[in-house]
Amino acid sequence: MSDPFFFGYGSLVNRRTHAYPEAHPARVTGWRRAWRHSKRFDRCLLSAVPAPDDYIDGLIASVPGADWAALDEREGAYARHDASHAVTHPVARDLDIAIYAVDLATYPVPGDDHPILMSYLDVVIQGFHTEFGQAGVDHFFETTEGWHAPVLDDRAAPVYPRHQRLAAEETALVDDGLARIGARIVRL
Repeated sequence: MSDPFFFGYGSLVNRRTHAYPEAHPARVTGWRRAWRHSKRFDRCLLSAVPAPDDYIDGLIASVPGADWAALDEREGAYARHDASHAVTHPVARDLDIAIYAVDLATYPVPGDDHPILMSYLDVVIQGFHTEFGQAGVDHFFETTEGWHAPVLDDRAAPVYPRHQRLAAEETALVDDGLARIGARIVRL
């Protein structure tokens, strides 16, 4: 029996934020990314939401021994959903693949009082750039819902626990993407 996989579409695309050994770029159809309001964290979470005509590029990675405990703790606000039938990947065998998504009734569309953390967004974009290049970064900004929520610039004192150091070019990718979509930046 082979190990199950997860499909990451946010920070899990950035291999620097986890140590899951077998990882591959992949695509899930029938979903899109959206920022959702989290009372638990008092900020936005990035989630996958059902969208029959859309797709998300991301990363699949194996979960050795089906030991989901650490990943379930990391993704504590989310529920695991079977996405095996919806993921296109380069692995030459059938895989059991889960995608994490929040309950849309519990995590509504964000407002002004629940910002997107810049330190989180930096990690996500660093991962997308590494895996998919500029086209992947552009696709992330163009296809993610909820950019009306403010972006909290916490780079000087990162709030996101898995924040990463970005090269100047990577920071520019985030800043340019936010400028293109007209994001509202607020200072910490």
